[in-house]
Formats: sequence, structure tokens, C-alpha cells
Amino acid sequence: MHHKVQVLSEHLANQIAAGEVIQRPESVVKELLENSLDAEAKHLLILIKEGGKKVIQIVDDGMGMDEADAVASFLRHATSKIASLEDLEGILTYGFRGEALASIAAVAQVTMKTRRADADAAVVVQIDGGGMPRISREGREVGTSISVQNLFFNVPARRKFLKSNSTEFRHIYEVVQRVALSHPAIALKFISDDEVILDLPPGALHDRLLDIFGQRQVESMVWTEERTEYAGISGYIGKPTFGQKSRVNQYLFLNGRFITNRNINHAVFSAYENLLIKGTFPFFLLFIEIDPHRVDVNVHPSKMEAKFEDEQSIYRFVGAAVRRALAANNLMPAMSAASNENDPAGIGLQFTNRQHSWPSRSEFIDRATGEIIQLNPSAPHDQQQLRFERTSVAPANAADGKAIVDQLFRSAGERDSEASPAMQSAEADTATAQNLPFLWQLHNKYILAPIENGLLVVDQHVAHERILYELALRRFETKSATSQQLLFPETLQLTPGDSALVQELLPHFEMLGFTIKPFGGNTIVLEGIPADIKAAQGSHIIQDLLSLYKEYTQHGNVDARDNLAKSYSCKAAIKAGDPLSIDEMRSLLTQLFATRMPYVCPHGRPVVLKISTDEFDRRFGRTS
Repeated sequence: MHHKVQVLSEHLANQIAAGEVIQRPESVVKELLENSLDAEAKHLLILIKEGGKKVIQIVDDGMGMDEADAVASFLRHATSKIASLEDLEGILTYGFRGEALASIAAVAQVTMKTRRADADAAVVVQIDGGGMPRISREGREVGTSISVQNLFFNVPARRKFLKSNSTEFRHIYEVVQRVALSHPAIALKFISDDEVILDLPPGALHDRLLDIFGQRQVESMVWTEERTEYAGISGYIGKPTFGQKSRVNQYLFLNGRFITNRNINHAVFSAYENLLIKGTFPFFLLFIEIDPHRVDVNVHPSKMEAKFEDEQSIYRFVGAAVRRALAANNLMPAMSAASNENDPAGIGLQFTNRQHSWPSRSEFIDRATGEIIQLNPSAPHDQQQLRFERTSVAPANAADGKAIVDQLFRSAGERDSEASPAMQSAEADTATAQNLPFLWQLHNKYILAPIENGLLVVDQHVAHERILYELALRRFETKSATSQQLLFPETLQLTPGDSALVQELLPHFEMLGFTIKPFGGNTIVLEGIPADIKAAQGSHIIQDLLSLYKEYTQHGNVDARDNLAKSYSCKAAIKAGDPLSIDEMRSLLTQLFATRMPYVCPHGRPVVLKISTDEFDRRFGRTS
């Protein structure tokens, strides 16, 4: 049977296009608000009824349109933005005014009133469900008001799929809130079923955050800002205290446009290195600026997704910025015997993660960042289970808290606190032998070290993981690995998939200190391994690295270097069950406290636990 190719009628084409752009009332609000922002509005009023199903009205004081533009804006493919393909590549405005209006007008009853500053009256355009526009005039102030009524009235199947009023309201609220956050200088009022939901005066971003989230939440946010030639990032991230049960408060704006991007979300999340309690997500509000030619925002009809020219660079850039902002709040879990109703004697141990802020002067300097770190052991106990809390340190107690490394490795004569970090650490290393007789290895798994106000417990495997992870990242940056040649090179037969992966990661493997030669087919020869691996681990480690690498990639880590560094640190680290000599334990602790983040391993497990003397006193009923 022969079918002729049918050309769709304009009306049907519009209804189909509408389905791509207008999926629910939220889409209408998003498109209209973007039009208002493009028109440089300073005041926005958003009014909805019945979750936007009955009425959506948006009023702005932007530049307005003349009659020709007003009518043309309802034509399909009308746009104020794009005259050529080059324009399409460099899109910075929200654009596609007409595309959206044509789609909305195809499935609702629309009235637009718009007036330019040089016109004496407003143009009124009315369209019902894609019919012919009716045009009239009336008096109104400069700007545009668009009212959209009875969405999907002529597409009953679509209307049936809309959710309850409260669900549709929630979706609309999220869109309005995003605009409010990304444009704090614009006044905004949002009314739903005659109730004022938001009434926001123009102001700075910080004021807008206070108006939307309130004082308590804003206090648990940290400002972050980084600029490079490639990109800029600024905004707020939540302290780990502010972990949330879902990903709701995660806002990412690319060149001012709200986007979703799994890789960037993962970069932010992994920068917390699981300082968050399992199952919670960080708050973030980040603005990324990047040359529009290096990114494609036209991946999806709603412009919500973006593809970057270089996903790995942007992943690393965002991760590094967030890590640096968090590094200001170092963390060490503390063990406390908090009593509760079910356990009045406080017999069962409860773990609480306490967050310390650090005083400004000390003898221990973080080698990686040059920051000065000191532990304040006399902070008040936090009774809440598994929360990160900020304990402020009064300068008066700064003197009682000695830096950990000072306590562990103090030389016989007091060191000069003005000595350079390198000298201090060298002195600390030489001081270890005579000054630290008290180190125990518990069950070949944990290292116990007394410190001034209690006991430090270190998990040897995750401590070594942290050291090796940072070492691997440093090797990638400096390209200076030390390799040990194997006496008997090992031949490995790989699957085709693994063989391809080794080829792809070969430069990274070499930077870590592996010497690998292809040997035809899917066979490789391992000739050398990093100096910090036992020769016996040789061939196993390649297989183990590849399987872990694939697992991490599945979980969303796109940064090959970070991924390989994590896999390497896990597989090359000493295991629980390995006996260590006193010197090995000392060396491990010295190296651990020279890392950038000694308190969590790369996978987020705690490395160090502190049990204070007060805790022991409470346990033994010493109340004095």
C-alpha cells in the first residue's frame, strides 16, 4: 500500500513543538520569566491560580514590544537572538522568545499586553489555542504582561497528565526561586491563589539568600570564588552541617542560566570527600562563567542541560574550588559518651563528629596549603549524634591547644615557632625517634597515640590511603614518579576492554611510576612498579586498579586522574592486619599530618578519632 508523505499543518506542528517545550505549567513560567529577564525587567510579578492550570500571569517592567514584534513573537521560530549559525554558538541570553510563545499559544488562551517607552498605548494580542490573533490597544505602563489561561484546554490527554495543584505549585516555586537567586538585583513578587509566597526587594546576593533561606541556613554557608583564564566560579556551598536529605537545594548557573550537569554535581559532592553523613547531599549555589563557545546549551529543548568542550577540566576546576573553600573548616571526629533517655548511665558509646575551627597561630603548618593548623582540645562536648558542629575557639584557649604534630613529635628543646615549615617538619622527623615511645598497634589495625588531652586513634589502612592519594595527585601535577624495575617482568593477559583502558590510561600509569609495555594482542608486560609498592603486589595491582577504576567511573567520577589516584591509594595502602614497627607507625603519622586533609580518607571514612581525657574520666565516674 502506498502512503504519501504528509506535511503537518502549522497548527499540529505547533502542538507537537509545544509538547517539547511546554510540558507543564512550570515550563510556561520558566519561558515567560526568561523573556522578562531578556527584556531587562527590574520588577517581576508572578501570579498563578490552581498550580498554574487555571491562570499564569507574569508582569514585567521591561522594554516591551511594538505591534509588529508583538504579533511576530507568536510565530513559530521567531526569535530575537539568532540570525546566523555563529549566533547559535555564542548564545548568552535566554532567547527563543517566539518559539516559546508560539508553543504556549498553541495549547492555552493567551493575552499579551505590551508597551514600549516611545509608544502612547499598549498593544494587546489575544490568541486562543493556536487560532488567529486578535489585536487591540489599551493604556498601561511600559513593559509586558502575559496571561496564560486554561493550559492544555484543547489537548485533554496532556491535561490529564498534570499532577495535583500542590505538586504543580512546587515545580513553579522552584523555577521562581532560581530566578530570584540568580538575579538578586531584580525585585520579585510571587502570588499563588491570592497568597503572597515571596515578596523580595532588590539587593545583594547575601541579602537575597537571607530573605529566601533565613538566618540559620545562611550562617552554615561558605563563600567560594576562583578565577582562571579558562573559567570563573563564585557562590556559596553549605558546611557539612547543612547536609540535606535530597538534592533539592543545589543550584548551578552557567553564564547566568540555570543548568543541570551530573559531572559538576559529582565534582562538588566528591570535593566534600564524604564529610557529609551518608545519604545526605550538600547545599550549593554556584555561578560558573565560561566562554560560551566552549559549551553547548542547546542539548535539550528546555536548555537545562549543558555539554562542556572539556568535561575533565571543568570537573577538576569546580572540585578544587569547593575543596579549597572547605579546607578552611578542618574536621576531626570525636568520640563522646553522651547519655540519653534509653541509656542514662551513658554506657553505650555514641559517635559524634565535631567540627573545630582553628586558631590563627601554631607551630604546625599544613605543608600542602601553607595554612597553620592547631587543634583545640577543650571545646565543649556536642551531644548530638553524627552532626558536624562548629565550635568557636576563644583566643584565650588557643594557648592550651597544642598542634597535634607538636604533641606527637616534640623535640627536647622547644622549637623556634618562627622556623620555616620545611625546617620544622625536618626537625619533627628527627625528633620522632627519641620522643615518642608511646605508640601501640592494636590488633594490627589501629595505631594508638597519647596526646595532651586524651588519646588519638588512627586507622592505619585509611591513613596510608590518604597519604598515597595525595602523593598520586602530586605526581600527576609534577610528573615526577619514582619507579622500581622488576627483576622478572610480568606478562599479563587482559580482556579487550581492559586492554583498551590500559592504553587510554597509559600516560597516567607512567606518572604514577608503572612501566608498562604492550606485547601484541591484549597482552602487556609489567616492567616496573611505583617505589611505594611491594614487588610481590606487582601484577595483581594492575588488575585491581582497573576493576576499581571501572567501579568509580560507573558511580560518576569522570576525572581520570582523581579516579586513578583513589584506586591506587586503596590498592597500594597497607592493609588492616599488617604488623607495623614503631618507626613505621611514626613515619605514617608524620606523613598523615602533612597531608591536606588528614581527617578523612579519599572515600570518606574517618582516619582519626580522638578520645578526650574527660571522656575517660566520665567513663570511670571521676566527676572532679
